[in-house]
Formats: sequence, C-alpha cells, structure tokens
Amino acid sequence: MSRDFTWVQSIGILFDNHRLFLGATKTSEWNDAKDSLSLAFDGEPIFLKQTQGSRWSSTTMPRVIITRTSETNSIIIQVQGKLQITAKVVPITDEESRAHNYDITKEDCYAHLDLGFKFYSLTNRVDGVLGKTYRDDYMSRVKMGVAMPIMGGDKEYASSSIFATDCLASRFYDGQEETSIQTLNLASMNCASGMNGRAVVCKR
Repeated sequence: MSRDFTWVQSIGILFDNHRLFLGATKTSEWNDAKDSLSLAFDGEPIFLKQTQGSRWSSTTMPRVIITRTSETNSIIIQVQGKLQITAKVVPITDEESRAHNYDITKEDCYAHLDLGFKFYSLTNRVDGVLGKTYRDDYMSRVKMGVAMPIMGGDKEYASSSIFATDCLASRFYDGQEETSIQTLNLASMNCASGMNGRAVVCKR
C-alpha cells in the first residue's frame, strides 16, 4: 500500500451568489518574505499590499473584508454576519519531512493553508468533513488508537470543481429555511491523508 499525503492547497467559499477563492501558490524553496497567497472574489484577483494591516473590502453585501495580519502569507477573512477565517500559508519543513517520510524535494515544499474558522449562523444540518463534527448527533467513524486514522467520506464530499455544488452532501440545492445553532469557533484544521484515495483526516 503506497502513501498519498494530502494538504489543503486551496478552498472555495460560496455564499449568496458570490465566490471567494483562497489558495497557496506552488513554491519550491520556502521564503517567508515572499507572499504565496492567491485570492480572488467572483473571479477577479485580489491584490493586497504587502504591509501588515493592509485591507481589501468588497463593494457587495454582505461585505467581505480581507486584512493582512503580517506582511506576507497571513490574513483574516471576514464575511459580515456569516463567517471569519484565519489563514496562513506554511510549508512542509525539512524536519516534518524527515519525521513523517514526506520526501519533500527542492522543487516543491508543498506550501499549504493552515486554517481556522468561526461561523456565526450554522444550521442544525451542518455537514462537511470538519463541520459535521459539531452536530449534536455526530458519531465518529474514525478508528481511534491507530497511528493515522482515516475519517473517510470521499464519496460524500467529492465534487467536480472547487466551486461546484454537486457533491452528495451539498446544502446548496433546496433553499429551505433552517434553524441556526449557536455561533461556533472551529479549531484550526490540519488535513492530511496517509493512505490511498481521497479520504481526509482532520485533526482538531
């Protein structure tokens, strides 16, 4: 059995009729002074000055505000009334590669996203690899005690593209009003897979 590691390289955020893209660009040798963030809103690239505190704001509602928390690679995204995301682009370090046999090369340091979430109005039908763990009726399918447990669910969450809503667990198809549950702070997410296939492990 071969090993197929997976990190979060980019995410697509859908709300109302808007699309927000956040990604880490491919990087060979890591340099924290070089910005490796890629951002776009409704298909248009977002350019942030490389100074701490620089800000971009949408002209649409709900307002989207993106603020740099350092000169490069770290931001906070706020979608007013809906969510907040803290994001930082980080590499796989040489030490991590040696410890876990990632075999990182000089051609690609596997720059990826370290993410934290806060949602203001989740519903009691919240789903997703991480989101469903906050449902009152959630029962984990992970086999505890193994070195690298796999949550699975690839068939439920696989979609045709980053903004597609065609996965089996999609919540974008019915428009039914849903009862909100309390505001939740979701812990930082580190996704990695140590087995074949597209299953994802999320460590909270």
